[in-house]
Amino acid sequence: MRTDLAVIGAGPAGLAAALAASARGARVTLVDAADRTGGQFYRQPATGLGAGRPEALHHRWRTWERLRDGLAASAVRVLTEHHVWCVERTPEGFTVHALLGPAQEEPAEVRARAVLLATGGYERVLPFPGWTLPGVVTAGGAQAMLKGGLVVPGRRAVVAGTGPLLLPVATGLAAAGVEVAALVESAAPGRLARHAPALAGKLPEGAGYAARLLRHRVPVRTRHTVVDAHGDDRLTGVTVAALDADGRVRSGTERHLPCDTLAIGHGMLPHTDLAESLGCRLDGLAVAVDTEQRTDVPGVWAAGEATGVGGAALALAEGHIAGCSAAARLHGAAPDPAPAALKARTALERSAAALDSAYAPPAHWPEQITDDTVVCRCEEVTAGAVREALDLGAGDERTVKLLTRAGMGWCQGRMCGAAVAGLAGCAPSPARRPFARPVPLGVLARQHPQEGLS
Repeated sequence: MRTDLAVIGAGPAGLAAALAASARGARVTLVDAADRTGGQFYRQPATGLGAGRPEALHHRWRTWERLRDGLAASAVRVLTEHHVWCVERTPEGFTVHALLGPAQEEPAEVRARAVLLATGGYERVLPFPGWTLPGVVTAGGAQAMLKGGLVVPGRRAVVAGTGPLLLPVATGLAAAGVEVAALVESAAPGRLARHAPALAGKLPEGAGYAARLLRHRVPVRTRHTVVDAHGDDRLTGVTVAALDADGRVRSGTERHLPCDTLAIGHGMLPHTDLAESLGCRLDGLAVAVDTEQRTDVPGVWAAGEATGVGGAALALAEGHIAGCSAAARLHGAAPDPAPAALKARTALERSAAALDSAYAPPAHWPEQITDDTVVCRCEEVTAGAVREALDLGAGDERTVKLLTRAGMGWCQGRMCGAAVAGLAGCAPSPARRPFARPVPLGVLARQHPQEGLS
């Protein structure tokens, strides 16, 4: 299959990019792993579930309706259930390699003159004693269960961690009938107040969530954290404690909260596997782009959370700008993005930077992790094993990985990378994975069979 522009990822950024590029004359193919478009933000329940009011589970539903209807009326070719594992540069442009369907065994290819990466992000997971118990889920996981399956993870929940995602998760669970015992936020309100000018546009949204929390009588504990999760076969409760100004647990403030569900999250990280394999430069952990959302690899654009976590509104603006640029450059013209998108991107980038600063995880969270706490779930590596590696001279994620196997399992460090870096006292580093997901050996053998003969 050939196309002008392959857009990888059908969330807010990918949808906006595909529509903008198609409207400007480019042949666009939109590729996504899910069985329908929308990404995580606009995740939809299966038709067979008969959801009467799916809009009740979503923020900015009208925006989704415009994107959905615009896509249906456009010439964009949509390929769902295509799990992209690699993008290969070729003399003619790029070949997008994917695996089809739930089994992910049959290969598919899309050949394109240019590629736009809208691969989104994934949740940052920081371990603590008891975090592997059944009943402990990520905040995004709890939201996905509610949006996609119309199910709740339990009857009595604690929502904890840090970041703006906790608000819609807590209010969504409460609206679905879950008793939310507490929203436990490690950040202090004063940190948000210091960024008030940059966050002025977010105040109405925040006020709306606050009103819903009040209506559902959800207690909010700021500058608190979960220090332990309890239970034998499954979660029965958590211990929370207050934090001092330096981010350390204040002794004597511990309090037990009975619950059967803990939805916990510590923000998001950019998903950059495909960009890294193409050789795109990173700025920290995000894909580096210019004002047109172009990477430093000719023919490759990027937009949305992959270029820096900033939320759906910023992803929409970046996607529109990227799609306009890609279509124009493919036709040898100058891009013409809507001025509103450029203005929105500038304002939303300031808000995103402010939120990132205000919602940083507690500085001393590694001190709460006991030696027997599992850090790498795939390889069952404990915090004690990581600390032994540090005693042997390891000072970064890679050396810890070589000495302990932390990060060598199925998730390839996506779940444990931030935790290993925190224990090692270093900043998280790019993983440099050759493939974006596991690939059957038979698929790899079929790519260039002549190269295996000697």
